[in-house]
Amino acid sequence: MKAGDPPVPRRGRRTLSAEERALWRGVARSIKPLRRRNREAPDEEPGAVAAPPPPPKSKPVKPAAPPPRPARPPGPPPLAPLARREKQKLVRGRAPIDARLDLHGMTQAEAHAALAHFLRRSQHAGARFVLVITGKGARAGGAGGGVLRRQVPMWLGLAEFRDAVVGFEEAHMAHGGEGALYVRLRRPS
Repeated sequence: MKAGDPPVPRRGRRTLSAEERALWRGVARSIKPLRRRNREAPDEEPGAVAAPPPPPKSKPVKPAAPPPRPARPPGPPPLAPLARREKQKLVRGRAPIDARLDLHGMTQAEAHAALAHFLRRSQHAGARFVLVITGKGARAGGAGGGVLRRQVPMWLGLAEFRDAVVGFEEAHMAHGGEGALYVRLRRPS
């Protein structure tokens, strides 16, 4: 070390010379701060007491979260088509058709009430498969067939029947074909 060299600081940090400090003060005075802060002036001694920091700004009060919505009661279970093997067993007589309902000659209101009563009674009796005969609607002769033939599948899809009906499908020719439906019932709860 030569005479006039700045002293070597500890831990590898260099101290500023008097010329560098004067230059720094000039730069610091010429700069406009982005925000107003109470900072120590560079001329002050390090042991000087700084003003206490301003109190923190209070955050805006958030509105209370809305109360949670009550859980919806679970909807009716979805319908499922009969499995191919189940239908084969019904056609071949390996699975029994536990009950039959013939809706021929009934009005829509009578047929709806009879279907509801029949499905509930069959379900409580432990029936697994039932046959609902709607008829083909021979008098209509048109492409759509009879009224009950169109209405009964729609009724079986309604929520009021879903707790009793697992699924349904058009019956085989041996059991009435287009004019009948195989209906699989849920186990009674």
